[in-house]
Order: sequence, then C-alpha cells, then structure tokens
Amino acid sequence: MVLKPDGGALHEWLGDAFTDVTCEGFRLAAPVRTRDGAWSVQGWSATRWVQGGEPDYTAVSTWQEILTAGQAFHRAVAHLGRPVFLDTRRDWWAQADRAAWAERAIRFVPEFAALARRLEDALQPLGRPQLVHADLTKNVLFAPGLPPAIIDISPYWRAPAYADGIVVADALCWHDAPSSLWETVDVSAAAVARALLFRMATTNERVLSGGEGVDLQDEARRYGLAAAAIGL
Repeated sequence: MVLKPDGGALHEWLGDAFTDVTCEGFRLAAPVRTRDGAWSVQGWSATRWVQGGEPDYTAVSTWQEILTAGQAFHRAVAHLGRPVFLDTRRDWWAQADRAAWAERAIRFVPEFAALARRLEDALQPLGRPQLVHADLTKNVLFAPGLPPAIIDISPYWRAPAYADGIVVADALCWHDAPSSLWETVDVSAAAVARALLFRMATTNERVLSGGEGVDLQDEARRYGLAAAAIGL
C-alpha cells in the first residue's frame, strides 16, 4: 500500500465510488479500507501500490499512451455521479478551473492578461461533463506487460476532452513536445486553449495569494509558446 495524509472527503468518495468501477485498459491505485471499514485512521489514508514508473516524456508515443489510458479511465467512470464535495473546494486548482470555465471572475496579472484574452477567444464547448482526472500527465505509470496504472486522481466535473487538453498543454509547456503534438494525437485546439487557461489561472491564483517561487516571465513564455503551437 501507499500511505498518505488523510485525503478527507475526496478519499472517502473515491473509496465508495470506485468499488463500482471496472478497469479495462488501465490499472487503478484504488483506496484501501482500514480493518474496521473506515477510509482513514489517525490522519492517514491508503491506496493500493501499483507497479510502474514514469515513461519517456521525450517520445511523442508516450503522450498518446497517456491519453489512451486516460480515455479508458474516463469511459470506466462515465456512470458515476457528480461528487458533492467539488462545490466546497477552494484550493488554487479548483478556483482556477472555475475561472477557466467562466464560473468565477479572475484578474490576471499583467504578464498573463493579453494571452488570457487570446485563449478566451478560442474557447468552445467540449462536450458532456462527467467525472474526469484532470492531472494525468505525471500520474500514469507504465510497466512491461501490464496496462497503464492511473494514480492520484484529481477529480473535476468536466468533459473528457478537457482532461486530454491538459495533457497536451502540459506536454507543450513543460516537456518540450513538438508544436504539432495536438494534431498528432488528435486533441482539439479548443481543448488545449481551455487547458492552458486553467494552468495559467492556477499560477495566477498562486501569485495573488502570496505564493513564492514563481518565475512569471518564464511561465508566460511557456504558455505563449504553447498557445502559438495551436495557432493563437
């Protein structure tokens, strides 16, 4: 098992919901109950340990494999209902996600403002919302002879295309993926634009809340190059 500080409502919901999920095309680091049936004890929770390691992020094929694993996961969880605890989240990522979907106002720092406007002009509907894992990039592990393993689920109630867009945005921004990646793996420019707005809004939330260690010039450059790759 892998032990972590208590995951609260998220871990409990995952534990109950994922007893009804059939893993086809992927493995899952599923939550584990305590001996008395609880999902946490003395401030700790646990998930199953899964065999695997990080892939070669320099290979274009890796990004297709991550996307394929994510799509299998999203098919498997499409029947699950919307978790109530999503409404109470107030962390940087949740606030940024709401801003990316125009569910809350956001004031972008000057380094991001112009690019945010360009991204907003490219947004389109992405499909029916459902439970998605919106942080797949470094949370899919690979092992020879085994299906990919999905770990550390970051749940959001959005279209699966949004999760795909986040993978491609991460690849373009942080892993030096070729600018044509989004076309190679058949992820729409609108999905990548929404994902870039989300990632940029997350950095923005961190900065406005007093977070340190952010190189705004470098991040603005990376987001700008990714936007240029999809024609913005």
